[in-house]
Parts: sequence; structure tokens; C-alpha cells
Amino acid sequence: MHFQPLCSGAGLRQLLRRAPIALMAFSLAASAPVAVTATEVQPPFTVNGMKQSIRPGDDFNGYVNGGWIDSTAIPADRSHWGIDGQIAEETDKRVAKLIEDAAKGGAGRTADARRVGVFYASFMDDSGIEGKGLTPLRPLLQRIASISDKSALARLLGSTLRADVDPLNATNFFTENLFGLWVAQGLHDPAHYQAYLLQGGLGLPDREYYLSKDGKMAEIRAKYLAHIATIFKLAGFKDADRRAARVYSLERKIALSHARREDSEDIAKADNTWSGDDFADKAGGLDWAAFFDGAGLARQQTFGVWHPGAVKGEAALVGAIPLAVWKDYLRYHAINHFSDDLPKTFADAHFALYGTVLSGTPEQQARWKRAVEATNAALGDSVGHLYVDRYFSADAKARVQAMVGNIVKSFALRIDRLDWMAPATKIQAKEKLKTLYVGVGYPDRWRDYTGLEILPNDALGNAMRAEEFAYRREIAKFGKPVDRTEWAMLPQVVNAVNLPLQNALNFPAGILQPPSFDPAASDASNYGAIGAVIGHEISHSFDDQGSQFDAEGGLRNWWSQDDLAHFKKSAAALAAQFSAYHAFPDLAVNGQQTLSENIADLAGLTVAYDAYHASLVDQSAASDQQFFVAFGESWREKTRDKALRRQIATDGHAPAQYRVATVRNLDAWYAAFDVKPGQRLYLAPESRVRIW
Repeated sequence: MHFQPLCSGAGLRQLLRRAPIALMAFSLAASAPVAVTATEVQPPFTVNGMKQSIRPGDDFNGYVNGGWIDSTAIPADRSHWGIDGQIAEETDKRVAKLIEDAAKGGAGRTADARRVGVFYASFMDDSGIEGKGLTPLRPLLQRIASISDKSALARLLGSTLRADVDPLNATNFFTENLFGLWVAQGLHDPAHYQAYLLQGGLGLPDREYYLSKDGKMAEIRAKYLAHIATIFKLAGFKDADRRAARVYSLERKIALSHARREDSEDIAKADNTWSGDDFADKAGGLDWAAFFDGAGLARQQTFGVWHPGAVKGEAALVGAIPLAVWKDYLRYHAINHFSDDLPKTFADAHFALYGTVLSGTPEQQARWKRAVEATNAALGDSVGHLYVDRYFSADAKARVQAMVGNIVKSFALRIDRLDWMAPATKIQAKEKLKTLYVGVGYPDRWRDYTGLEILPNDALGNAMRAEEFAYRREIAKFGKPVDRTEWAMLPQVVNAVNLPLQNALNFPAGILQPPSFDPAASDASNYGAIGAVIGHEISHSFDDQGSQFDAEGGLRNWWSQDDLAHFKKSAAALAAQFSAYHAFPDLAVNGQQTLSENIADLAGLTVAYDAYHASLVDQSAASDQQFFVAFGESWREKTRDKALRRQIATDGHAPAQYRVATVRNLDAWYAAFDVKPGQRLYLAPESRVRIW
């Protein structure tokens, strides 16, 4: 729930996967609160890329990152570029070399290394992919062509269900399959796994792309319609334009049934339990028995229905829309989804829409970069094991674990000092901290890919089998004990996450490297950068979403009415603060949509600052400027206009430059940089948002 994902967009494989791990619990031994007073402004602290002609109080992002922004061009194959992108680029190069070595390995290779090497080599086999054309996809296209009635349609729709979407952490909340499945512990039964059914079926990122009256959205719709026609033409279908028009019309009807992004994040609206029999009564039009049989879910007694309106609406469309239209819909999405495993013309057409039209990226990434992404998606833990063995040391893990322990303690102390929280609520909050599991670097138990067949010269077949294998692994959880320590990210990912139902955090090795975390750097820099990330993720357990879950991950209100009223009032003030930021004259940040992340940024920065000072033996050695500059530098980023518009429309994270401005809510920042009234970021003390 921290960074924008490295790959997002319709048709791109999910980079995130789940893996089991034994995580470390940290004790909450009390320590004395740290009082910090700044009596004078510190000498300026500088890093490369600053622009000191800008006053910190006018534009802190410009002050810290302005020089870099002025002198840096976004690479042609990227929609945005910054610290995270640079780390990810270097990580991908390392991973590519590890994979290539695995591909060259001899008879002594492990089974995991062999799978990784063969998968990567097959994806890189351009000439082989070109020579096969659409032949590898013909069996699926034939299955679609042979659908004879709506029951057969329902069965095939069920067979394409995939379990890659987590509604609490998804940045772009959509899936090309008609529905999505999330397998997690029950909202009211944390001891057992629950199947959650989610809205899906769109080829564009969000319902607003189909429904908004904005002129730029209308342009995107026209180009999307042309893209659908292009896919049909490339695949050799007659009447491509007519087929495209009816597929687009169907998707627009699906979009009309979808919940808005804000509603998707409202747990109360998602808390709907249906029995298997309820679906026929509540969501008529779809043969649910055939659907669940095709999905391997026929034995499931109950389901969580995250988006009841969409489930009802999409089911009704299955009953109302002619079979021929649904067949074209399935054909298009089958080809579009697997475009990277098909001849170059398909991959190029896919990129022209999702890369250039939607994100403004001029050039497609090199084949090797896409091969790394695909291999991560299919065999992520096997790749991750290779990565951490080479690049993540035990010393680095221990250093980060110590920082986490300090930040957890500081968060507990902040809870103790809150004057607005009732004693009973504080006890519950401290209990969440005591039972919080934190995974650092990588899982202790690696996922087993035994049974996944990876064949030479079969890029498409490997991709399809990997998706099916991942899905079967998810639904195999039903009836087994819940593993609250399961990872939701790969070790090589430059990201971090809070998992509210599990009351757990993941900090992958990918993010634990310079400049986000540097064992050779000062504590001020590390606490300002990775420390704020750690605090951010911890605080998600207590933000507008995480605070609805108790220490066991159950959905339960453990706040008093007064506590909740105070929290909501402060949260509303922060939402208003961010809604005042205009990225374009006609487009502002949605403070409500980004609220969870904004709360976490503010709380994370605040608690990291406390932990930094608590770690110092000599307070006179503190460098608050260095701490805040490191925080600002950690959000160093440039984004193309189209990608920025897309982010504001669909993403739960505010653009990076506004996340840097979080500093304006901390009194210590004003003292460190002598920020005065009249400067643009200045807030009067009573207007600074204070939540934790």
C-alpha cells in the first residue's frame, strides 16, 4: 500500500504473488518519550538534485528534487521515472542475469532453476513465437467457438476465473475476466478462508473511462474501440469493426454496473455473505451452478460478494446479451490478454493502447524486461530465491528488523500519549501492535512449483499453465488452516504492503537497497526514507480501513464513538488538504480516494521521526534537515501527463509531489527549515493535521 506498482494496466500480468513465511513479532517494551525542541535553524543539508533557489516553505518537493527534475528525462519506455524506477531497473538487470545463468545451467540445475530458465528462454524466443502465429491459442478460441448455450458460456466464464485481485491493496481495481476472485480469511471468521467475488470484465482501467463526459476520456474511448477492431483484424476475423462495436458496447454496460473506486474501498459495502443458492435468486441471468463448477468452486458453501451491484448487473447481462456477442467478447480478451506471448504485431497493438494512449509512454520496453516481468509473474518465488541468495545479506535484514522494532515501539508510545483516544481503545490498538507480524526481505518458506509444467519453445502454453497453477493453488486453501504469515509480494519487488486481515506487513528485499535503505548511510537518512515507509505500512493497521480490523484480522469496530468521531474529523481535514492540490487546471487530486495512503504517509513520517530521535544517544547530533530531505528525496519522480491523469482517476495513491508535501503537517519541519507565514506550504499550527 505504499508505492505505485511497477506494472499496471489491463492485460498485463500481475506482478504480485503470495508466498508463505514465518514472520517476526516485535515486543513493545516501553521507553521514555523523546522531547525534541529546535531552538535555531540548522545549517543547510544538501543532496544531489536539490534546487536551493526554491524556498522549502514554498515547494518542498521542488527544493529537494527540483534540480533532478529539471535535468532528467523520463526514459522512452517508461510512463514515470524516479527513485523507485531506478532501483527497479537495477533490480531487473540483476534478475535478468540470474535468470539467464539459470537458462544456461547444466544438468546440476535445481528443478526451480530449470523452470525459470526454460520459461525465460521460451518468452525470449521471438522467431519461434512469430512462426507459430495464433496456433497456440487455437484450442482456447475453439472452445469459445463451440459454446452452444448460456450454460456452456457460464462454464467457460468460470474456467477463466483467476485469483489475482486483492481489493484492499489493488491499485488499479479491475480484471479482464468477468469476475475476479480473492481468497483470504473471512471478515467475520479469521480462522477460515473465504472466497470473495469481485467485479471485473473491463478492458479499460476503471468504469469512469467508459462513463466520464471528459473530452480526454472520450478520446481514449475512441482509441480503445479502434484497438479492439485492430485485434480482430490481426486475428483474421471478418467484420472486425462490427465485432469491436458490440464488444465495446457490452463493456460499457458492464461498467455501468460497477462500483466506484471509493465504494470499493468501503468495507461496510463489501461485507456481503451469500450462500451458493443465493446467487440464482439475487443475481439472475447466469447459470451459477455451471459457473462455479467451471471455476472449481462447486463445493463452496458461502461467498463474500465484494460488489453485489456489479455481480447482479454482470449476471443479468449474461442472460440478456446474445451469445454471439459474448463469444466475440471472449475472443478479444483471450487474444488481448496473452498478446505478449503472440507475434509482435499483437504485442505492439497492445502497447499502443495501454502504454502510449493510456500512459503516454513512447516506446515499449525491451523484450528482456518484459521477459523478467513475465517470469516473475509465473515463478516469482523461484526467481526471488535466486535474488536474495545473491543480493540480500543477513546483516541488512537484521538492521531493518531493528529499525522496525524501534518504529513499532514509537508507535506504541504515540498511542499512549494520545489525549483523544479512550483507554479501552488504546488497549485494543496496543494489542494489534503486539500481534503484528513483520516480514523482512523474503519468506522463510518458499512456494513449491512442483507440478507446474514449463516446456521449451512454448511461451503461450507456459503462461497459461502458470496462471492455472496459481489459481488452483489459491482455491486449494479452502478447508486448510489460515496462514496469517503468508506473503503478498515477491522478494525482488520494489514495494511494501500492509495486509489488514492478516495483521501483517511485507518489506521485500527489492525495496531494502540504496537509496531507500543504505547500511552505510546515516540514521537520519535511513529513518527519513525507509523508516517512513516502515511507519507508513504499520500505520495502515490504524488508518480509515485498517482500523476496522482487530488484532486477529476480524472486521470489528473496536473504537469508541468519540474516538471514531475525532479520527474521522482529522481524516476529513487531510482529505480536504489533498483535494486542494491541482495537478492540472481541470483535474485535482481526490482526497477521499487517496485518504488511506495520505493518512499512512502522515503517520509514517511522524512515527519515523520519533523513532529516529529515540535511537540517538546524543540529541545534539540530530539532523532534522537530513531526515526530511531524505523523505522528500524518496519521492523523487517525474510522470507523463497521460499517466498522471490516469493515476488521479484510478489510483489510491496521491502523485509523488503531493506526498512530499506531507511535511507541512509536522511542527519539526517548520523549525528545521525556518518556514514562516506567507510561504505557500505554511499551515497555522491549528490547521496542521494531527492524527497519531
